[in-house]
Amino acid sequence: MTARQLSYTHGTGTTPLLGDTIGADLARTAAAWPDREALVDVAAGRRWTYAAFDADVDRLACALLASGVAKGDRVGIWAVNRAEWVLVQYATARVGAVMVNINPAYRTHEVEFVLGQSGVRLLFASVAHKTSDYRAMIEEVRGRCRALREVVYLGDPSWEAFTARGATVDRDRLRAREAELSCDDPINIQYTSGTTGFPKGATLSHHNILNNGYFVGELVKYTERDRICVPVPFYHCFGMVMANLAATSHGACLVIPAPSFEPKATLEAVQRERCTSLYGVPTMFIAELNLPDFASYDLSSLRTGIMAGSPCPVEVMKRVVAEMHMAEVAICYGMTETSPVSLQTRTDDDLEHRTATVGRVLPHLEVKIVDPATGVTRPRGEAGELCTRGYSVMLGYWDEPERTDEVIDAGRWMHTGDLAVMREDGYVEIVGRIKDMIIRGGENVYPREIEEFLYAHPKIRDVQVVGVPHEKYGEEVLACVIPRDPADPLTLEELRDFCRDRLAHYKVPSRLTILDSFPMTVSGKVRKIELRERYRD
Repeated sequence: MTARQLSYTHGTGTTPLLGDTIGADLARTAAAWPDREALVDVAAGRRWTYAAFDADVDRLACALLASGVAKGDRVGIWAVNRAEWVLVQYATARVGAVMVNINPAYRTHEVEFVLGQSGVRLLFASVAHKTSDYRAMIEEVRGRCRALREVVYLGDPSWEAFTARGATVDRDRLRAREAELSCDDPINIQYTSGTTGFPKGATLSHHNILNNGYFVGELVKYTERDRICVPVPFYHCFGMVMANLAATSHGACLVIPAPSFEPKATLEAVQRERCTSLYGVPTMFIAELNLPDFASYDLSSLRTGIMAGSPCPVEVMKRVVAEMHMAEVAICYGMTETSPVSLQTRTDDDLEHRTATVGRVLPHLEVKIVDPATGVTRPRGEAGELCTRGYSVMLGYWDEPERTDEVIDAGRWMHTGDLAVMREDGYVEIVGRIKDMIIRGGENVYPREIEEFLYAHPKIRDVQVVGVPHEKYGEEVLACVIPRDPADPLTLEELRDFCRDRLAHYKVPSRLTILDSFPMTVSGKVRKIELRERYRD
């Protein structure tokens, strides 16, 4: 067997990796295209040129210095999409603080853990959005988060008061701080749902995420003339890396259509701002295509975009290309721990490659598919665990070296837990998951975290959580419960009431079944695969 037949490939390219910090990269872009638009917040009616954006980032960075934020301090952000989110991302990078992304869907149970585990000392947060009262939730947990010193609310007088502190700091002091930074410094913590309870904080460097955003942008051919519509959340790599960093490293413009996804607002933003690129998970594109007045929107400015999170149905892809004018749309595959993208389709790939595969390896990265039991690389065409290596692999899980060692081996290969097949042409198909992860509407849900939370319900003796198919979301969450008192079993309404305001909405079970016992293996492990098959319909 020759090396060419093995499920291993590496990404070659003539464009070198960037060796800068995020702040330095932004400064170079602002110098090159000062008068081009950098950011448009459609809902707020605000817009920035690159010169203005860079200046506001400097102002906020100086305010961080004035507030005593040191290199390596953790600064949290718990907010929906708005311009201030982006300013915080670049200002924290400019002073060497570690920005901690917090999912806006989190509730008190989750946010208290994240604030405590990462040691956030300063938190930026939305005041409220839809049913989420962030101020009330923060006040509930604040006294138990010992490191937390200050909370600043976006769109609130506390934001203006905080940024005004920047006027007290000389720019030379900021430049001196920037000179102390290395591109390999940790700059971002993103929490991924844990397989054994609480989430893990994937810790990423300037080098990790700046290069990943840059090369994702290179593969969809971004230039300073592109305008990217971003309805995906900034707290996730999809927003803050694949959109924000891809844009600023190419001089492109970011367009925020709304604080959270709204199909109508998204298409209105594309039309009004003449966007050339649109992002989303397949369910977002489906919602846009199904708008009753979809045909009335002028989307002729679009040429590309990125679809990720779950496989795209063939018919949906056909409509995205034909009716949304996105002939160069790309499919991406990745995970938070790899900054995130490892595989991506190219602008000239055919429909079959865009719907049946997740693309081929990015420049400067390696991927292989191995036997999960032995670690030996499989021949092409045979299924195994997908592994990736290169600049994009995280520094590790924050303050959890043992859990880091479980996924990054001695050769610095990141083990994804996904089962995949590499074709002869190097394109990769995802065929299953080794872990029990549920993917609901593009959100990763790990059953163990929900199970450990539900064990606290007084009516539950034992519980197993599995994913079952769902037409709209791909999968939905099913709770299989053994009640403490069979004569007084739990109802779905009681279960959902128990979870409400304490778990993110996408983790709350939408289905419930009451059992006397679980199917078990000979060694005493619950056969989750049997539960999934039993209740899939």
